[in-house]
Amino acid sequence: MRLRPYQQEAVAAVYRHLRLRDDNPVVVIPTAGGKTPILATICRDAVVRWNGRVLVVSHVRELLEQAVDKLRQVCHELPVGIYSAGLNRRDTSQRVIVAGIQSIYKRAQELDAFDLIVVDEAHLIPADGDGMYRQFLADAKAINPHLRVIGLTATPFRLDSGSICSSDHFLNAVSYAIGIKELIRDGYLCPLVSKASATKADTTGLHVRGGEFIADEVESLMDVDNLVESACAEIIQYAQDRQACLIFASGVKHGRHVARVLQEKYGQECGFVCGDTPASERDDLLARFRGDEAKRLFERPPLKYLCNVNVLTTGFDAPNIDCVALLRPTMSPGLYYQMVGRGFRLHPGKQNCLVLDFGGNLLRHGPVDQVQPGIRDANGSGQAPAKECPQCHSVIAAGYAHCPDCGYAFPPPERPTHESRASEAGVLSGEVSLTEHRVIDTYYTIHTKRDAREGDPQTMRVDYKVGWHEYKSEWICVEHTGFARQKAIAWWIRRSPDPVPGTAERAVELAQSGALAPTYSITVRSVAGEPYERIVDYELGPMPEPVPAEVSECYEETADAIPF
Repeated sequence: MRLRPYQQEAVAAVYRHLRLRDDNPVVVIPTAGGKTPILATICRDAVVRWNGRVLVVSHVRELLEQAVDKLRQVCHELPVGIYSAGLNRRDTSQRVIVAGIQSIYKRAQELDAFDLIVVDEAHLIPADGDGMYRQFLADAKAINPHLRVIGLTATPFRLDSGSICSSDHFLNAVSYAIGIKELIRDGYLCPLVSKASATKADTTGLHVRGGEFIADEVESLMDVDNLVESACAEIIQYAQDRQACLIFASGVKHGRHVARVLQEKYGQECGFVCGDTPASERDDLLARFRGDEAKRLFERPPLKYLCNVNVLTTGFDAPNIDCVALLRPTMSPGLYYQMVGRGFRLHPGKQNCLVLDFGGNLLRHGPVDQVQPGIRDANGSGQAPAKECPQCHSVIAAGYAHCPDCGYAFPPPERPTHESRASEAGVLSGEVSLTEHRVIDTYYTIHTKRDAREGDPQTMRVDYKVGWHEYKSEWICVEHTGFARQKAIAWWIRRSPDPVPGTAERAVELAQSGALAPTYSITVRSVAGEPYERIVDYELGPMPEPVPAEVSECYEETADAIPF
């Protein structure tokens, strides 16, 4: 199996991180972008090249099965064990073990020492407390103090809080990230489109607990006859030419109500899956919905509509889904992303995936390609909105008048207006114009924001000469933390085989010495009404050779050195 270019970059970034840092990396790949081949490649290399032992852990049976299948494709001679009560396997001695966290969280001693633990869907590791992941990882670390952990996720923030990376957590920094737009542009993900719904639920009266709407209140709001019947009518109307429609309901009673209306009023069978659905019934419904005749347990026709409650948001792979209906309002940006992300996969005859939103999620969270973690207020409750700096692209709290990273002054906020009609908000943000510029020359300098205090972080300013007196600029925030640093890491590893520098001074020194791939052209996005342009794509030249050891300050490992 040949990895896609960005998957190769992700694997290389993980190894670089493990060699050069003492903490644990995270790889961010959008839903349907192919995390499992990356996982399988890391497992193979750890065992075959470096004589290590690896545990792959997740919470969803389907993810475990996918991991085993990909491992067998990548390296069929690699002995892979499975430890999962749901799969009726309890292997303990193999060099690679794929396990369900529910089955092993008290059994670290039984499984013995690992060199690497790879956590799929890493956003599910809780921030604190005595959760299953934390208990197992702490015990595994006690067995092998040199254990390294790698996280894989599509959403680098938890469903109910902030970033999954922190200095005092099992996962510490994003080593590689690629965005939805890039993968759609390159043909690896399916585009999403949306329709404004005439059926709107008024969520203003809902209460929030722990960063999410209270479940009972949400179901009471959504499970009323007129709302269910209107939503079903729109689903039937818009999905009539679609292959497979996945519906997210707000509760078990609500989901059964939706399925019943689709059957009784429109003659359309709608399957229903929840946590209490028997395994055999669930497997048959999913096989029919996917159109997988080989896995159907009973002689029944394919299923176009499938409604679920809390079970098909993570790890569910049905590439034929070309319509997603959100009948569940959520305050969680991660849950919103996971629901919509079920439509990203490519499939023959599938031009795009239609998203129908009946819970105000598109307006609440914005375009899915720009979803960011919520920022808690000073009291630790609620979610304060965030905004992106148009100059350095840091994601910061909305209350800032000046960007704390680069000093950009935000214009004063406009008085909000309210529309009487449902918004036409798109599930993907749109660019007004994209212009490609050939790059004549590139200049790298250190940039210090105005009024900076001693010790404040600096940035590397990159100026691209695209005309006689015309330049396009961007700022690479190598000294910052959080999202700005993550963007800088992704920018750097596309251009250099060397580790990401920790200072702007070192970044400029390396860049000026030829350590970065040349930039042949840039693509600039301009949006009407926005004062700043943004560089969104690059045509790069060949990657340079690594900086020689006598020049590098920190990279003394060979390319094949053990990364753990």
